[in-house]
Amino acid sequence: MLFPRALQPGDRIGVTSPSSGVSERLWPRLEAGVASLRERGFEVVVGECMSADRVTSAPKERRAAELMSMLLDPAIRAVVPPWGGELAIDLLDELDWDALAAAEPTWTVGFSDSTAWMLPLTLRLGWATLHGSNLMDTPYVPPEGLLHWVDVASATEPFVQTSPGRFRDAGWDDYAGDPGVSTMTLEGEGSWTLVGGGGLDVTGRLVGGCVEIMTALAGTPYGDVPAFGREHADQGLIVYLEVADYPSYDVARILHGLRYAGWFAEAEAILIGRTRAKGFDDLSQHEAVIDALGMLDVPIVLDVECGHAQPFLPLVNGALARVVVDDRRREITQTLA
Repeated sequence: MLFPRALQPGDRIGVTSPSSGVSERLWPRLEAGVASLRERGFEVVVGECMSADRVTSAPKERRAAELMSMLLDPAIRAVVPPWGGELAIDLLDELDWDALAAAEPTWTVGFSDSTAWMLPLTLRLGWATLHGSNLMDTPYVPPEGLLHWVDVASATEPFVQTSPGRFRDAGWDDYAGDPGVSTMTLEGEGSWTLVGGGGLDVTGRLVGGCVEIMTALAGTPYGDVPAFGREHADQGLIVYLEVADYPSYDVARILHGLRYAGWFAEAEAILIGRTRAKGFDDLSQHEAVIDALGMLDVPIVLDVECGHAQPFLPLVNGALARVVVDDRRREITQTLA
């Protein structure tokens, strides 16, 4: 694995929209995200691919060129999009993978549609990538037990995160009405659940992302998780998956397909992010996971804080992780080595 250098105050962070841009009414929230990074001592540069006139911020050629420019600029130490979107997958055959392979790795940060371009950086190039928050989430103060993505990207020692036992049950904050909001409303109570009960203490390399995007990458040169698993078979994998809004029937189909494709062949554990996506009376979201993956001899942990329901637990693709679930602990330790 190739880990980017730890972020330090004074470093430059690039902001671009490989997927969807930002409308004028939500621009103050983007400015709040930029300001929060500057308050931490970073220099921030905002790219030109930011329009919200269409589904993507610019034609794919321009988005790819701007992303490449930031990833290849040695002065830019991290790249973070405002948020995800819909069609970042169209960038993949526009990126110069040979040039990236020859470059020093850069921190890339995001989740949701950003899985489309971040996960291939890990699988094809061996770059560690940071699945956690987007720029619009950056002003939030993490609840007790979790770290801010900047602190993860700045880490030089192993770090531990624990479930806060609280989550947001519905909706999102009004960024237009309160662009500077920094406190998450976490009215729900609940933590990780180990399917079948008992205890768990496993290690492996982290790999994962958003289910809706990963299914589109499966079977392509950009989503070869089985090959990544074989490469790291001596350490095993911890595969994490999170659902944005697909209903449970679709989730079951997708997870069956990923299982058939060998995505869990080297897995030591599977982490499933908490989701607010629709379930049905005869197949809940939890039941969809168990229907597709329950026959594997692999522990499954449900309702991890790594998806589209606040708060956000940053996970580094490629990190060596230890996951512990017992009577006292719901924790994950990540080592960037």
